[in-house]
Amino acid sequence: MELPLVVGVDGSEPSLRAVDWAADEAALRGLPLRVVYASLWERYEGTTGLADAVGKPFEEVRAEDIVEAAARRAHERRPEVKAVTDVLAEEPEYALVRESRTAAAVVLGSRGRSSLTEAVLGSVSVTVAGHAHCPVIVLRGSHDNRVRPGERPVAVGVGDRPGDTAAVRFAVEEARRRGVPLEAVRAWRRPAHDTEPVQQHEERAARELDAALRDVPADVEVRRRTVEGPARRVLPDVAAGAGLLVVGARRREGHFGLQLGRVAHAVLHQAGCPVAVVPEPAE
Repeated sequence: MELPLVVGVDGSEPSLRAVDWAADEAALRGLPLRVVYASLWERYEGTTGLADAVGKPFEEVRAEDIVEAAARRAHERRPEVKAVTDVLAEEPEYALVRESRTAAAVVLGSRGRSSLTEAVLGSVSVTVAGHAHCPVIVLRGSHDNRVRPGERPVAVGVGDRPGDTAAVRFAVEEARRRGVPLEAVRAWRRPAHDTEPVQQHEERAARELDAALRDVPADVEVRRRTVEGPARRVLPDVAAGAGLLVVGARRREGHFGLQLGRVAHAVLHQAGCPVAVVPEPAE
């Protein structure tokens, strides 16, 4: 059974961009699309004639209109993608994390606290990215939201874990589907009181980068970069030239707090392109 691609919607412009992006991604993967709206009806008071007529809370009627419109939008964009809808009477954060257990990936729009800027990411996106069981793709930036072949490279931040990681594997497959290069970036730093030559730190970073990429298929073009500086500052700069930025987020068994990490948290708030946060099992 194929896991669907899930997209969370709320009727906002960022969520409509997420529907477009998710429809393209589902077409690339050959997967069905699941359009989800989640909210707690009891927070809303008042009804309309339509709500009274159908015997449902106003917010539920509105939610059904939103998911149906989103599904039509996805079909118009990608007729070959089968889209199903669901309206859930639940907090969106909890509902989408639960959805992530049976999804290939979750796609979300980013919503800032101000209509003038997206510098501050919406709490739903941060919470889902920090708890999800599958990759979460957040539509950052104002780039064209198409994911078709011929777009910008897929970039991935390579951390200090030995060998390949779930984030690297995810990025490789995304680059392969799109037919674009993979830009792998390893940020490195020399501690302030370290007497080891700078060149040795850079060479070590290059070796770690090579180890992480050793299993990349020959049909994927790889561009390697080692950059001096903290990853949480390096990767937002890399995002400026990418169509998708992929980062990992370690998950610790039995830990119930936000499991996002400083790097993933930074790029979710600062990147100028869509960001995929990929869960990494703790060592």
